[in-house]
Amino acid sequence: MKQKIFIIEDDPLIRNELNTLLQSNGYETAAPELFSNVIDRIKAEQPHLILLDIKLPGTSGFSLCTQIRTFSDVPIIFVTSCNTDMDELNSIMLGGDAFITKPYNMAILLAKIASLLKRAYPAQQNEQLTYGGAILHLESSSLEYEGQRVELTKNELKILYYLFRNAGKICSRGDIVEFLWDNQLYVDDNALSVNINRIREKLAGIGLKDFIKTKHRQGYTL
Repeated sequence: MKQKIFIIEDDPLIRNELNTLLQSNGYETAAPELFSNVIDRIKAEQPHLILLDIKLPGTSGFSLCTQIRTFSDVPIIFVTSCNTDMDELNSIMLGGDAFITKPYNMAILLAKIASLLKRAYPAQQNEQLTYGGAILHLESSSLEYEGQRVELTKNELKILYYLFRNAGKICSRGDIVEFLWDNQLYVDDNALSVNINRIREKLAGIGLKDFIKTKHRQGYTL
């Protein structure tokens, strides 16, 4: 059964773009064009996650988030052009789970969605990712290679999760830092370097040398 994502976005171009992006990545979507009965639609559709704009005709994302939180704990990601600190703070205080500004990075948005869905519905998620013979076990927060396993911290798991999800692509340091941010955690650029070095040491200990490659002035890749 596909997981359903409910898109609340008044710009038809962005709405269609999100529809296409999510459906091509295996999600079912619902994307109303009118918002007068959107709360009733959410109750009827029972989505697994909601993408919510702030500025909407006749209402606001903040108002809708407040109403949704009276009957549901469904994960909510604000995807908006409103990018002030106060907008971000309000989204957190009203019960939003993540805040992404437009123009958004598609890889980060997809990774955020996958991360929130895994946290909200752990029984419905694949428990491991694989690449180059390495197996990343999400539930046990560990990585396995040729019968050997190493334990990972929360930060290390999230970094490897992002790299595995984008295997073969160059992931910029900024994108990784942005993915690691949520309501409880902020990893700055220096802390990212420390975590990458620790991951490399752990992987080398089980025979995975040069698994994470540095691309000069670009970022990291598997």
